Amino acid sequence: MLRSFRLGNHRSFRDEQELLLMPAMPGDERGAVPVAAIYGANASGKSNLLDGLIYMAAAVVGLRIVGNGRGVFRLDPEAAERPTTFVVEIVADGGRYTYGFSVDDDGIEDEWLYAYPAKRRRVVFERSRDELKFGSTSSDLRGKFAALEELVRGDVLILSLCSELELGPLMPAYRWFEQWLRIVRVDSAWASGELANGVGEFLRRDARNGRRLLSLLAAADVGITDVIAESIEEPVEHRRPQFTARRAAGVGLHRPRWRLTFRHSDADAAFELRDESAGTRNWLGLLPTVLDVLDEGWVLVIDEIDASLHPMLTAELVGLFQSEETNPHGAQLIFTTHDTSLLGTMLGDNVLDRDQIWFVDKNAEGASELYPLTDFKPRKDQNTERRYLAGSYGAVPVLGDFTEAVLGR
Repeated sequence: MLRSFRLGNHRSFRDEQELLLMPAMPGDERGAVPVAAIYGANASGKSNLLDGLIYMAAAVVGLRIVGNGRGVFRLDPEAAERPTTFVVEIVADGGRYTYGFSVDDDGIEDEWLYAYPAKRRRVVFERSRDELKFGSTSSDLRGKFAALEELVRGDVLILSLCSELELGPLMPAYRWFEQWLRIVRVDSAWASGELANGVGEFLRRDARNGRRLLSLLAAADVGITDVIAESIEEPVEHRRPQFTARRAAGVGLHRPRWRLTFRHSDADAAFELRDESAGTRNWLGLLPTVLDVLDEGWVLVIDEIDASLHPMLTAELVGLFQSEETNPHGAQLIFTTHDTSLLGTMLGDNVLDRDQIWFVDKNAEGASELYPLTDFKPRKDQNTERRYLAGSYGAVPVLGDFTEAVLGR
């Protein structure tokens, strides 16, 4: 689970003991909330928050970084001269970790990983440019120190070396980025072959996936009664198979590309992916990742979760992560949205708890600030949706006179 994430040019977060962004409320024994919703006006910085997490994850899993794309605050002319700092606090393999790094135009300035056994901070490693220091919890890495020294470069993170070396105390944090974190942008990409390939591979892996996929399509009332995923690349010495959601079975294939067709009710005509609505494509594109995350207890981050989805459907998706029955492994959903109906009750129940609601707003300097609803000490029975739209929490647009603008006055 992700407990916190910070980025910025204005200061270093290395020495902060607590960076709690998504913890559960006092008395809650969970390490972090299972769902976190982030609200804000257009251009408030919601997507930039995800961009920072994407940059951090890409750097950890092995891409070289030398400062390009690090997210300099462009409204401050001096920001480019300061390093950009990225920090996450996570729960992985049952342990709590804080990992971060600072990067400038010359490369990596600092990097650190701390563990918290028995709620006390222990240094796993600290790095300053090319100097590397291990804590007492990493004594078993001494034998690999020489190899690490050979691999340390200014554009490569120490944590990313876990892709080449088995660095025991570092592995939970590395696996969190490499395997457990899934980031999705719900946009026009769903109309591309990416959606078809994702669904086709999902159906091929396990016959049970087909049944669950069809059940969730039926529950969403999109009218689809069957999905046929057909390989459109002929692997050597293999027949081209068809996989249906009703009858998913597979053979070893060389990463085929897939073509999806759909059946609606008892109609004989097959529908192509392009024939389906934007909402259906978005729902279909999300389902394989959602089910994988729930099965494995991973973290799913979605930008604009409500894109083309009915509010009731979005609420049901959130509910899958809120329920211990459908989320027994502690998966986590973090998303940005403009759907204020999620702030209220739907079908007679709250969709989001008070400690699951966050806002992004710009300050006087134009920098984005993230803050929780709990800062306002809301009452349990208050109308959060109405108060948010009325501007009580900020993070809403300050609109001008549209009529005057159209008339050019």
